[in-house]
Amino acid sequence: MSELMHRKLERSAVGFMLAIVLAASVGGIVEIAPLFTIHETVEDAPDMRVYTPLEVAGRNIYVREGCYACHSQMIRTLQDEVERYGPYSLAVESKHDHPMLWGSKRTGPDLARIGGKYSDLWHVSHLTNPREVTPESNMPAYPFLATTELDLSSLPEHLSALRAVGVPYTDEMIANAVSDARGQANPDSDQASGVTERYGEATEISAFDGVKTNVTEMDALVAYLQITGRLTKAAYEHTNAPEKAPDPTN
Repeated sequence: MSELMHRKLERSAVGFMLAIVLAASVGGIVEIAPLFTIHETVEDAPDMRVYTPLEVAGRNIYVREGCYACHSQMIRTLQDEVERYGPYSLAVESKHDHPMLWGSKRTGPDLARIGGKYSDLWHVSHLTNPREVTPESNMPAYPFLATTELDLSSLPEHLSALRAVGVPYTDEMIANAVSDARGQANPDSDQASGVTERYGEATEISAFDGVKTNVTEMDALVAYLQITGRLTKAAYEHTNAPEKAPDPTN
């Protein structure tokens, strides 16, 4: 009987079209309906901060160099993943990410909890020559980052664009984007204090590439890597974390 009904449906163009519309509607509802309750499903993170201009620039370099093609930033809720990488990822942690960099391929390890795990010098050495710190690595080397001056002029526009899609940058943050990028990469400068005022006392200010005379793409990328997974402590407070959040002061 069911076979006869199916054949009859296939012979009716209108009926078959309505069946397709019905099937597509079910799939659409399943995807769209959760969006109406997203405020109930995404965790609260009162301590969540936005990326600094230098970290935004570093994230752009991360995307430009295709790092997301080999590294995911999404720890699944599986025991072996949590034991290897740390607390599983929460939706709120990607609240300010445009685009999302969750990824699905792991030629290299997941980087969702890389922030604060290694020193700035380790990251510089690793990016300059990955085999120096991980002999079996097949990651490309990026020594040119340390000698490439970071383009600071476009940072206000980057922050403005992010604000347009919902990231809560203030007018003051946008106006001081260039000086804040310089200040975060130069702890001894007068501009460094403005960074902590606008982004919080916990903001890491460091000569990330080891040189204070200029701001390079290496500074930016290391700054981004050091904040990855540390915009909020929600994953450590609301899950059964096997370890404490990294403390960059130790």
